This record gives sequence, C-alpha cells and structure tokens, in this order.
Amino acid sequence: MDPNQKLESNPYSPGNILLVDKPLGWTSFQVVNKLRWVIKQQYKLKNIKVGHAGTLDPLATGLLIICTGKETKNIDSYQAQHKEYTGTITLGGTTPSYDLETEIDATFPTDHLTESLLQETTAQFTGDILQKPPIYSAIKKDGKRLYELARAGQTTEIKERAVHVSEFELTNIQLPNVDFRIACSKGTYIRSMAHDYGAALENGAHLSALRRTKIGDYHVDNALSMDAMIDKIQRGD
Repeated sequence: MDPNQKLESNPYSPGNILLVDKPLGWTSFQVVNKLRWVIKQQYKLKNIKVGHAGTLDPLATGLLIICTGKETKNIDSYQAQHKEYTGTITLGGTTPSYDLETEIDATFPTDHLTESLLQETTAQFTGDILQKPPIYSAIKKDGKRLYELARAGQTTEIKERAVHVSEFELTNIQLPNVDFRIACSKGTYIRSMAHDYGAALENGAHLSALRRTKIGDYHVDNALSMDAMIDKIQRGD
C-alpha cells in the first residue's frame, strides 16, 4: 500500500474513540502507550495524541474509553459521565490500599453478619455521600501522588469529597465475599466504598475484584480486548 494513501485513510488523527476492555494487571497508561505505538506504526506517524477518559486501577478490568487525535479534547466530557461497576467486597479484613495491592493489616470475625444487615447497610452509601480517596491513589497533594507518599511510609491528611451513588446493589452473598453492582458519579472510589462499608458494619472490608461495565451510554459488552483492538488497528479498520 502506498504510504500516502495509508496516511489519508488514517481514522485516528482526525479524532476517534476506542472502547477497550482493560485486562487485569495493566495500568490505564500502559493501554494508552501500547495503542499509541500501534497506531504510529500502522500509519507511519511521528506522533499522535492518545489519552484515556478515566483511570482504572491495575487490579480492575473493564471499560476504558480511549480518545485519539482531536477527540482527546472531549476527554473531560466522557470522564464526567456516570459509571457502573461490578465486583466483590471481601469482609473480615482491611488493607492499607483498600484492595489487594497491599497485604491484610487487620482481621475481624464475620459470623455475626446477617444478609439483612448487609442489605440494610447499603442504604448508607446511596445518594449524596462524602468519602475520602484511598491513600494509595493517583491524586496529587503538594505536587506528589498520594500513592508515592504511601509507599514511602508517609501519612497525610486527605480531604473528604462529595460524590453521588445512584445504586448500590448486593448481587450475591457468600461470606466473607459479597458481590455488588454500583452506579455512581465521577470521582467515586469503589475501594473507599468497600472500606467504608466494612466500617459501617463494625467490621473490616477490602475490594477484592472490580470491573467497570458502563461509562454513560457506553457498555463494556461493546468493547474489544487489547488483542482484538490491536488486530483491528493493524488491519487498517
């Protein structure tokens, strides 16, 4: 194929969105980096703008909206949309990161927890609520990421944030694990919800699995795996 013809048919520089089902263990930045490299190789570009519309933790999977070219100007509008998650909260133990990135630092008995208590307590976490982001997060304070401070053993005061949770549904209870579905606003930390939910039960909890299923009207069912997305780009689609 003539390189000039290939460049003219490039659908990514003018602006495009890619729906990716982020694999476990990948950072959102790694997904962006990989797809940018593949697009540059395929279309012989020196550079192209590529960004994601909302971070997913490495231990989370699911929908990641990737914007290319001029569409990167609309990243904020995608980030502002409501999101939906499914996952698992494990009761009976807390971790400093509120998930499985760090080891359990305290344990609690779960024998007294009943299904009715678990269901009733979800009501405390719907509507407009205040939550503190985890210390192991990418939020910046004084020019440094909070997770950098945490890994250095430093403590810092984290301000509460107002978020909106429209739905918090328990979909399966097999103690110590509780499966859930949450629909919420931008800025909601599901790890913090898991931690705070455990505290509200006078117990301890951490997030043991997380999958983002929706961002606005975009659904993970319409997303491609990384391998499938790379194949699509390399086919010139």
